Parts: sequence; C-alpha cells; structure tokens
Amino acid sequence: MTLGLTDAQRPAGANVPLGVVLCFVAGAANAGGFLAVGMYTSHMSGVVSAMADNLVLGHGLTVWIGFGSLIAFMGGAVTTTMTVEWALRRNLRSAYGVPLLVEAALLLVFGLFGAAIDARSVALVPYTVVLLCFIMGLQNALITKKSNAEIRTTHITGLVTDIGIELGRLFYVNRSFPHHPRVLANRNKLRSHSQLLLGFITGALTGAWGFKAAGYGMTVPLALLLVVLVTRPLVFDYHTWRSRSARLPP
Repeated sequence: MTLGLTDAQRPAGANVPLGVVLCFVAGAANAGGFLAVGMYTSHMSGVVSAMADNLVLGHGLTVWIGFGSLIAFMGGAVTTTMTVEWALRRNLRSAYGVPLLVEAALLLVFGLFGAAIDARSVALVPYTVVLLCFIMGLQNALITKKSNAEIRTTHITGLVTDIGIELGRLFYVNRSFPHHPRVLANRNKLRSHSQLLLGFITGALTGAWGFKAAGYGMTVPLALLLVVLVTRPLVFDYHTWRSRSARLPP
C-alpha cells in the first residue's frame, strides 16, 4: 500500500510528482523571500558571487551574512540527511516526510520574521536570510536523496540546461554517418524536467501574487501543503508504534 508522495517505500520512478509539488513550494517561498529581504535564497551560486562582490567593495557585514547563508544551506542539507538516515534505519515510512514537517514549521517562522521586518524590525533581515537558506537546503537535500540525485527543486539552472540539451537532441536532423548512432532525445526526461520547471514557475507566480495580496499569511497555505504531504506516512508510523508498544510485556 502506497502512503502518498512522501512514502519511503514509494518507487523511485514516482518522484516527479513530489518534485513538482516541492518546486511549487520553493518557487513560492523564493518569491516571499525576495519580498522580505530583497534577495533570492534558493541557489548558492548567487550568494557566493555576492560575497565576492561585497568583499571587494568592503561591505564586511554583508559578506558575513552571505557566509552564514552558505553554512545555513549546508546545515539544512546535513539535517535532512541525518534525519532521513535515522528514520530509514528504523524502517519508518515517514522517513522523507519528517524534514518536510520541519520545513512547514520553519515557513511559519519565516512568516513571523517577515511580518516583523515589515514592522521596521530591520535587524531581523540577516536571520531571515539564514532561515530561508536553511529551509532551501533542507528541501533540496530531501528530493536529491529520494531521487538519487536526479531531481533538484530549489533552483532551475540545471533543469533549464537539461531541457535545452534534450531539445537540441530532439530537433537534431540525423543524417547517415557510418559507425555513429542516431542522436535521440530522452523524451521521458524532457517531459519530467518540463513538469518540474512549470511547477517552479507556477509556484513563483502564485507566491508573488499571494505574498502581495495576503502578506506573510501566505506561508500558512504553503506550510499546510507540506503537512498534507507527510500526514499519511506519519499516521501509519504512529499506529505501527502503538501496535508494537501494546504487544510488549508489561
């Protein structure tokens, strides 16, 4: 019996639907992050480049914020890895769901930070940046582990590159060359990566509109979406634990 998209026993080939949902969440959170702190926090390439620029310009505080963001993103990935490995060793069906539950809680914290920034508490900006980077690292490591590094959800550079490669193969005009195989596109990869890209774009548009219309209350439906993803495996593991505990001798 499959317990939804985050079930640890779900076949690896079924990871694209989960990836699409997480791309949606990442796109929306990224839009909210830009609204809160004026920067995108889902990819570390820009963070490292900004660190180099600010170092040359002598903006020491901004360099340290960037360094903290980098460490936070890595820390999110470390947290996911340790949590998932701990749960898998105990055969928990919710192994991949627990990090998303943590992400849901942290999204609500981000909503509080963002609201405080809007209330002129500018001192919270560095903490908000670090928090968002931790959330993105947490989520990116989750889908990376579950899909055996085939899917990323917090940034789309690799997705767009892969789509371009497959489109190049798709439109390539094959001519007869001895000893050379035909150039063929991986249509399944092209389809799945296009779905992931569409999920991120849809999430970014929804997040931009939602945060503009509802403010940081937009974090609530995003958090609820993640909770819905993890509920069935968590409930299953809870009932399994209760059953085992009831069979133990007093």
